[in-house]
Amino acid sequence: MVRDTSERRLRISTMVREHGSVQVAPLAERFNVSMQTIRKDLRFLATRGVMERSYGGGISADAVNVTAEPPVEAKRTSHTDEKMRIGRLAASMVLPGESIVLDSGTTALQIATFLPDDEDITVLTNDLDILSVLATRERLNIVMLGGMLRRKNRAFYGAQTVAALEDLRVDKLFLGVDGFDVEFGITTHYEPEAMLNRKMVEAARQVIAVTDGSKFGRVCLHRIINLDKIHHLVTDDAVPDTIRSASERLGFQVHEA
Repeated sequence: MVRDTSERRLRISTMVREHGSVQVAPLAERFNVSMQTIRKDLRFLATRGVMERSYGGGISADAVNVTAEPPVEAKRTSHTDEKMRIGRLAASMVLPGESIVLDSGTTALQIATFLPDDEDITVLTNDLDILSVLATRERLNIVMLGGMLRRKNRAFYGAQTVAALEDLRVDKLFLGVDGFDVEFGITTHYEPEAMLNRKMVEAARQVIAVTDGSKFGRVCLHRIINLDKIHHLVTDDAVPDTIRSASERLGFQVHEA
């Protein structure tokens, strides 16, 4: 049991560097202090540059290799061919009679582009650009998840958006990512997005991650879920061996576009 604050923070700092991340609840139990005390420790270490705060804990500053979110204009013009192939393949996984959620992002926008115009398919989204694409269809059922508009990526977030999913159950979630790492899982730059994405995961029978190979090995500040929570990964043909091994170990299927 460590009671001295400076010694405890030194120990936590060492654990962060050795393991890459720490969580509040296990630390509180390990050091026999309250979770509030641990949160103060993590805030202190964050101000010293040892780590970055994340949902429920902290990530080593060295591990967070994507510190800035690129503007949406840059996302639209990067890896366009790969995203188009991924979008076409992911859209082919949607069956008549299913309800799906399309997460915000340029890869999910490609899925919307290739979706069949079927009146038996219901699509939920919080992305304004995806809504614009789907609104041109004559038969698709469309549900817009409202809330506060974040202009940086033209999508809606907040308590209203999360509440809209509270009593819903959908067949499939197509989840875009900012970071996809075997150890840290699926991560994003924006905390309200992580919170909304976790609610989407709860509402879905199947979780399908969609990303091009540039996101592999990247870790952003806010964790959405670990990789054992996904059922499928739709990506391009740049799949590293670490991801293939993780798919076999954790039970998700890899689809290459």
